[in-house]
Amino acid sequence: MNDWWKGAVIYQIYPRSFFDTSGNGVGDIKGITRKLDYISDLGVDAIWLSPIFTSPMKDMGYDVSDYKNIDPLFGNLEDFDELIKEAHKKNLKVIIDQVLSHSSDQISLFQESRKNKTSSKSDWYVWADPKKDGSPPNNWLSMFGGSAWEWEPLRDQYYLHNFLPSQPDFNFHNLEVQDWLLESSKFWLERGVNGFRLDTVNYYFHDNKLRDNPPSPINFERPPTNLYYMQNQIYSINQKENLKFIERFRSLLDEYPETTCVGEIGDSHRGLEIMSEYTKGKRLHMAYSFELLGNKFTAEHIIKTLDGFFNLKEDSWPCWSFSNHDVIRHVSRWDQANNSLEFAKLTCALLLSLKGSVCIYQGEELGQLETELDFAELTDPPGIRFWPENKGRDGCRTPMTWDSTKDNAGFSSVKPWLPVKSNQIERSVNLQEEDKDSVLHFYRDFISFRKKERSLIDGDISFQETGNSILFFSREGKEKIGCLFNLSSKEIHINFDGLEIINKKINQNLLINGDELIIGKFGFGFFNIKEEFNKLYIQ
Repeated sequence: MNDWWKGAVIYQIYPRSFFDTSGNGVGDIKGITRKLDYISDLGVDAIWLSPIFTSPMKDMGYDVSDYKNIDPLFGNLEDFDELIKEAHKKNLKVIIDQVLSHSSDQISLFQESRKNKTSSKSDWYVWADPKKDGSPPNNWLSMFGGSAWEWEPLRDQYYLHNFLPSQPDFNFHNLEVQDWLLESSKFWLERGVNGFRLDTVNYYFHDNKLRDNPPSPINFERPPTNLYYMQNQIYSINQKENLKFIERFRSLLDEYPETTCVGEIGDSHRGLEIMSEYTKGKRLHMAYSFELLGNKFTAEHIIKTLDGFFNLKEDSWPCWSFSNHDVIRHVSRWDQANNSLEFAKLTCALLLSLKGSVCIYQGEELGQLETELDFAELTDPPGIRFWPENKGRDGCRTPMTWDSTKDNAGFSSVKPWLPVKSNQIERSVNLQEEDKDSVLHFYRDFISFRKKERSLIDGDISFQETGNSILFFSREGKEKIGCLFNLSSKEIHINFDGLEIINKKINQNLLINGDELIIGKFGFGFFNIKEEFNKLYIQ
């Protein structure tokens, strides 16, 4: 069906760290193909591949130098075609990362653009003259630190880069640039991909007047580690012209049946609002922001996030996740004291119960932890720049642990690009396959349960304010299901009238004592809601 993406479970793969078949310490496309049975057994609907295009890898592939080729580090186009074919045989859709806002400075387009002001690609990137004192055109900051402007002596001008200086921003005000990027995307659609994850989708356009960004509305007690967050980026990103290009991109996708796109919204002030705006009508199919990828994990915050989104636009659609390649793994981020397997199961059940599509990040299904790395082990530019206050993104990007009995946990026969450490090895796939109570088996069971209980996919969501660590909401489609979660380690007693337990296999730490329900540490349960049910009463 054409709307398969609506409510889909998408498995994010970080190719460098998934499985190495070439023996160079880096994961590759053949490694993904070899592990398709494992992915299929999870019960997910699609895979999303982080960047695999040709790149100098200054930002691990998010600096593309050839938009129509595979980086030799990962394989070649034939390997990719084989992956598509084999994934489709297993009814797995394939989504690939598409980085449109910027390129590598090594791409021929930028090399031509930087030559002079009269070159054929002169205005394909964002160029501006210096101020009279030689300083940058305005106060815009790079997300990776320092000014967002880099001086180019060949042109006697600055160019814009929202990330590394080696990642110059395309000038989307130039229609030729838009057309070229759309054509590059079409190349992959013709090869059979089922859509794209659009990196930094709200960064495409800039303010042509180059006006200064105002200060952030947040009152900081002390400056943040990254001064980027002291600005409200109303001119450097989030421009209204973005919407028309997104509509053009959607029109391209509509030419290819059963394709989709999910946009990454990077904004610390209006994330939910932009998500809603960007997924309205014939724009993005779905989008995610960072509200559930941050440090807050409370019933109040989850309610505020979900209600905040769905109250904005009824026809907009979210894609929720708790972990990805850009943030500390959520089991470490939210359960800092214990890193417990019970907590990993709780967050699995919660994420897969929310209204929207869902992204699971590789290793999440193992309850995998953030890897603690030494400075000498880092590869991530922000981590290197802001160490130790911000350790960067390497800790969530370390290799998958397949087999605890093998070198490097079965990821590679040689030293991997990032280390495999003991606390990761303890949660390897082979150990969890043997343990029927493992996090891995729970993910499989819950995804299966979700598919059977269609209200968890199609149903409306309604929250009950509880005022404490209990999160309770209903999902109502053909059936009405109550979803109950104890986000704390405290035992809580609840009046059980009007609720009937569904499938004890996917509940945790629940005890029924007459009309009383006792929900223990990180407990959760799913219930048929009877007609007589009014509200949840916490004792």
